[in-house]
Amino acid sequence: MTRVKRGNVARKRRKKILKLAKGFRGSHAILFRTAKQQVLKALKYSYIGRKNRKRNYRSLWIVRINAAVRPYGITYNEFIKQLKKSSIALNRKMLSQLAILDHSVFKTILNSCTSEFK
Repeated sequence: MTRVKRGNVARKRRKKILKLAKGFRGSHAILFRTAKQQVLKALKYSYIGRKNRKRNYRSLWIVRINAAVRPYGITYNEFIKQLKKSSIALNRKMLSQLAILDHSVFKTILNSCTSEFK
């Protein structure tokens, strides 16, 4: 029976994990067993973080829109309700960008949706 050398597969697997663990502190970046645990944990947290990022940005956009409409004597809730009634289909990201970068357009949108109902 001929000899079978199998070191390549195991080494590649370990190097792949240790490459992902690069930058971790202490033995988490050096020892394979602890690095594997930390990499699995890090991947789990990055998956959760990608979901949380969407949540955080949406809440940021809502805060910005609320801050932009308050000087005109209207709340965020009323503003969104009136946008829907007047069938203006702009998402919260675009509304917050308009509120920050282009005040005149945002004011036009605000006036067009609130003038119909006041």
